[in-house]
Amino acid sequence: MGKIAFLFAGQGAQYSGMGQTLYAQSAAAKQLYDTAEQLRPGTQAQSFSGTDEELKRTENTQPCLYLVDLAAARALEEAGIHADAAAGFSLGEVAALAFAGAYSDADGFRIVTERGRLMQTAGDAADTAMCAVVKLDAKTVSDAAAEFEQLYAVNFNCPGQTVVSGLSSSMPAFTAKIKELGGRCIPLKVSAAFHSPFMQDASAEFGKVLADYDFTGTKIPVYANLTAQPYESDAAKMRDTLQQQMCSPVRWQETIENLIADGFDTFIEVGAGMTLSGLVKKISRDVRILNVDSAEDLETTRKAVLGEC
Repeated sequence: MGKIAFLFAGQGAQYSGMGQTLYAQSAAAKQLYDTAEQLRPGTQAQSFSGTDEELKRTENTQPCLYLVDLAAARALEEAGIHADAAAGFSLGEVAALAFAGAYSDADGFRIVTERGRLMQTAGDAADTAMCAVVKLDAKTVSDAAAEFEQLYAVNFNCPGQTVVSGLSSSMPAFTAKIKELGGRCIPLKVSAAFHSPFMQDASAEFGKVLADYDFTGTKIPVYANLTAQPYESDAAKMRDTLQQQMCSPVRWQETIENLIADGFDTFIEVGAGMTLSGLVKKISRDVRILNVDSAEDLETTRKAVLGEC
């Protein structure tokens, strides 16, 4: 077996009940949730029993997803499975950096809570939306988006899937255009135009938040959405990369391709859902893909990686 990468899930994968079985099964996961509850009372209730509408709000989604992402990764470590690198999709990158030791788990929770608050405020300031475009190449989607007012291709997920972000009022005509081109638009369960110029003010404020936290070099490489390359160890550059990520495209396909080129052949998605697992499968058929979303998944993945039957 080659090297293992943990992939930390992003926004849109949330659901009521996420993390609950990990909390019950793993001491590491329980400690993480209990610490977070002291910092932001009510987070456990939102995660384990919140409504879909409540969890769709970015200010709630991000801290809740951070916890289930990191809980799954810590539970894997507890079970004897260790990552050689990490990458996170959008907010998942905050959890990936905590897992790799760039800052403490508690500081990561504080950071992601502020990130969610700032992005919620930015989302409330304009009527925006996001959709995934499938069945078309990235250039075709990017060119089509550029024809409409304040629409941007922002997430380059895998062959045949590109996410577009921008004004809600531009989406109907854009959707019709995509249909003409032979593609299809799938609305995303998010509340703002992430990774677009609509997030520039929030990104600037986020930079001020990050200045209050100590960043250290990571114990394992963390591949950044902004560059598709590992974070540099310089603290100022790490802060800048995480800040700019908020209003910049996510280069996910390129990130996975670079991980594969660097010798990674086992990818374990940690956190809610299996979205990233599906993207990796479309990028390469030559790698092993596993996921941990629950205590049951944890046991299945443990046996698969450690060779138990």
